[in-house]
Amino acid sequence: MLSKPEYTSFIKKTAGSLGFDYCGIAKTEKLDEDAKRLELWLNKGFNGSMNYMENHFDLRIDPSKLVPGARSVITLLLNYFPSQQQKEEVPQISKYAYGKDYHEVIKEKLKVFLQTLKDNIGEIHGRGFTDSAPVLERSWAVKSGLGWVGKNGNLITKNSGSWFFIATLITDLELEADDPFIKDFCGTCTKCIDNCPTEAILPDKVIDGSKCISYFTIELKDMLIPDKMKGKFENNLFGCDVCQDVCPWNRFSKPTNEIEFKPLHEILNFTKNDWEELTEESFKIIFKKSPLKRAKFEGIKRNLRFLDS
Repeated sequence: MLSKPEYTSFIKKTAGSLGFDYCGIAKTEKLDEDAKRLELWLNKGFNGSMNYMENHFDLRIDPSKLVPGARSVITLLLNYFPSQQQKEEVPQISKYAYGKDYHEVIKEKLKVFLQTLKDNIGEIHGRGFTDSAPVLERSWAVKSGLGWVGKNGNLITKNSGSWFFIATLITDLELEADDPFIKDFCGTCTKCIDNCPTEAILPDKVIDGSKCISYFTIELKDMLIPDKMKGKFENNLFGCDVCQDVCPWNRFSKPTNEIEFKPLHEILNFTKNDWEELTEESFKIIFKKSPLKRAKFEGIKRNLRFLDS
């Protein structure tokens, strides 16, 4: 039987072998302070029509409700910064959506991760999550020592910026916890706030999700985008990266090594005319494994019309 330090070392080596760029560990606890902030955020309606964010509140703040007997929360970061980017004049797609849907990529990695632990450690219980369950992943990333939450609401790492997907693995295995990240290196910088096209970034690291371009172009299911948003989208067809593009810490970003995130040819090369001529049949073929399918063909066409209005 391995010792706690040996288990911890094995887990971090396994994370690296699966392509994760960072791995941090925190002891499980109830996130009472985060619960208060989340409740206040929801009460102000900053989730817009994303009603699912109001569900399973108790699960969000207590990992033992997701994994009975949970002792450790493992947080993993996977870089998605692309080696190639779109030209400025074409309809813009958020960089996270350049390649294959990250949910599928990370889901498979977590499945292998958990099985590797069981094969080498024994019968343990755990569940992996990536943006698909009620887990306050950024809070756990900070508690795991990986970085701080910036004014734009994104987790920022001191060495590599913020272009990362966050995955969480909750387990009943007792591990050595990392020291939490206690500093905030945003300082007096307000570039993300100043450059947000829709003024969705508020003081004290609060994001009004109901004003965010990503909300309107991806999450909003209505077939009409409010007229008050006209002229504010800055050519963003799907998502928005402005707050990360202007963040000084992202000057340290390096292209991802994950082959699954290689940009689709169409993402890099589609002109406005190409998007306008795209048929639903072609959309389903080209973007079958892409995050763009979340907005669906009708949503993409709606967004395109809105950019023209």
